[in-house]
Amino acid sequence: MGLLMFCLNYILAYRAQIYITSALSAIAFSAMLWMNIINSRLFFGARVGGRIYFGAMLGIAGIVVLFGPQVQKVSLSDGVFFGSMLAVLGALMASFGNMASQAAQKAKLPVVQSNAWSMLYGGLMTLTVAILQGRQFTFDPSAGYIVSLAYLTIFGSVIAFGAYLTLLGRIGAHRAGYASVMFPVVALILSMFFEGLALDLPIVSGFVLVLTGNMLVMTQGSKTY
Repeated sequence: MGLLMFCLNYILAYRAQIYITSALSAIAFSAMLWMNIINSRLFFGARVGGRIYFGAMLGIAGIVVLFGPQVQKVSLSDGVFFGSMLAVLGALMASFGNMASQAAQKAKLPVVQSNAWSMLYGGLMTLTVAILQGRQFTFDPSAGYIVSLAYLTIFGSVIAFGAYLTLLGRIGAHRAGYASVMFPVVALILSMFFEGLALDLPIVSGFVLVLTGNMLVMTQGSKTY
């Protein structure tokens, strides 16, 4: 979990955004939903109903519609292709991390403690990579930096991953993976409230597709066997 979810996943995702936009990154990372479905089948024998497949298709279609206008402005180049492959590979590492977490919970390991150790191991491995690359470590003592770092640590890491991995253990990675589709949707909603993002047809259509897909994936009609 530490290597896959809290080290390689982040390194690849952040490296990808050197070459591609956040929109392309969000689309590439939403592929984790399909990866979770396939990996759950391979590693745990989970079989899903047609409703989950259809919901997954709607969710990813919604992400493409949401970010379509931004993607159209991107010129296809070697750098964009390389960045997209890094983003997809990062999503694959995250999906494998999901499988590791589900296996840990099946082995009755507690979520909070497993999370804590995994984050420690992931942090140490990321630190090692940074040192080997000769990166400089800096700390901004400003209030804005400290508050944002504290928020990311407490809410964005400890609470968020604890909640997500608990959900994963309860309903399976193939369904919990829909969260990867919801992340950019939540980001756009916050952008509307705090950054004045205007509603337009692609945003409304994308929202409808993503939320409809979410309803299909999460309703009781979607059973695993």
